[in-house]
Amino acid sequence: MDIVKMVAQPLRRWLCELALVVLFVGTLWGQTAGGDGAASQGQSSQSQPSQSQPSQSQPSQSQPSQSQPAAGDDAPATPETIVSPKEGKELFRSVDEILRFASQDTDLPIKHEVKRRLAKRDEVQSYIEKNMKEDKDAKRLERSSQVLKKFGLLPRNFDLSAFLVTMLREQVAGYYDVKTKTVNLLNWVDVEQQKPVLAHELTHALQDQSFSIEKWMKGTSEKDDKNVDPTPTDIETDEETSARQAVVEGQAMVVLLDYSLAPTGKNMLNSPQIVEALKQSMLVGTADSPAFNQAPIFLKEELTFPYRYGLDFTAALLQAGGKELAYAGAFKDPPRTTREIMEPQTYLAHEKIQPLKLIDMERDFKGYDAFDIGAMGEFDVDVLVEQYAGRDEATAIYPEWRGGYYFAGKPKKDKSAPIGLLYISRWSSPAKAAEFAAVYAASLAKRYQKRQGLGTDGKVAQDAPPANSWRTLRGRHAWLTEEGVVMIEVRGDEILITESLDDDTTKKVEADFWPEENAAPAKP
Repeated sequence: MDIVKMVAQPLRRWLCELALVVLFVGTLWGQTAGGDGAASQGQSSQSQPSQSQPSQSQPSQSQPSQSQPAAGDDAPATPETIVSPKEGKELFRSVDEILRFASQDTDLPIKHEVKRRLAKRDEVQSYIEKNMKEDKDAKRLERSSQVLKKFGLLPRNFDLSAFLVTMLREQVAGYYDVKTKTVNLLNWVDVEQQKPVLAHELTHALQDQSFSIEKWMKGTSEKDDKNVDPTPTDIETDEETSARQAVVEGQAMVVLLDYSLAPTGKNMLNSPQIVEALKQSMLVGTADSPAFNQAPIFLKEELTFPYRYGLDFTAALLQAGGKELAYAGAFKDPPRTTREIMEPQTYLAHEKIQPLKLIDMERDFKGYDAFDIGAMGEFDVDVLVEQYAGRDEATAIYPEWRGGYYFAGKPKKDKSAPIGLLYISRWSSPAKAAEFAAVYAASLAKRYQKRQGLGTDGKVAQDAPPANSWRTLRGRHAWLTEEGVVMIEVRGDEILITESLDDDTTKKVEADFWPEENAAPAKP
């Protein structure tokens, strides 16, 4: 299961497999669409699609019905309005009509009928809770949560598992099950509200009929899904998983928009203002989305990434090569990195990024048990910089990323010790590497209570400048924190960062990544 390429491939894979990805279109979509007349044509003004799922059924997520109080609301719950048998038949009939629309919109053929069923709220909730209790998933989620906290992307006291349960309970709206080839509709959501969701989910059905989503989402990975232990292979497959997920969700988002705008004679490509408003609203949430509204920046960005950037990616391919390139073409020749999703021109130009040297992790980290290994891609850099330096700084820095990965491990002799961390990255130029290094150094002030600068002798230097005092950072710098030493070393366009590793391991990593006979001396 999967989420954070950036920091925790297991978490991102976990979300993919359980379909725990949130999309908050909500009120803003209703206002924008209504302003153009779409809402008045019988389309939903509050529909919300969800993520497709590579290996199990995937709940769509939308706002709760008006009769459902927001989480944490002390007001007594009022009885939900249940879809009547007559309304259910009408909704079932609409499946075939909307499937035809999705097929015409994407040029993906209808190979067979899509099964459909009405699900009750307790059935969906039981499904969520059952999957979250599976041992391998719980272990992956816990590991991912700890690494995210080490990077400072989640608060140290944040309960990720509890957050996801709460969020899903307020957001689930429907899902397509790739195992049973069934679209699951909800008996407590208004029929008209579910139709745009159907357009989204039935696009997944068409994708599945032509390309087998479950198999396709695995990409080039041959790793056993039952194995929870990370390996260096995860670095290669981490970004690939996120990129493919964005393809799946981006295509479905375009169809949802085209379906909602069809009564007005417009579509996604000729309605840029509505598209932009929709993307912005995904990060904002609504009054009926308290769990999402209170979520850390990282989770908001991560959970909406495949929808927001996948939408733009599909739109760029539509403009460049039409439906064949944007839909079937993206499945046949899928993007491999979040850089290609965030900057579609790099995909269209077939840009190749030289892989970073992969250190010998088994040898260098002999004293550690692997806890998490993965890529740290362009999207991850974007979120990290946004958290510590703001949106404008992130927008300026993330396109300069040219590769990165991380390793997190637990000391074998002391399981209670802090997680040890290695992070390596490459940038478009030495100047951009120095800018990112300064942002990372500044993050220490928000992540650690203690941060004393160390001199070249490894001892505390009383005159060392604060970690957050640089606009650019070059050379080798180290700080002593309550969780051990943090070291940032910048050589040319490459950066090597370690946190809470013992001195011998840090030296092994440096010598492995920068062999002395090939490395330029570090600046003082």
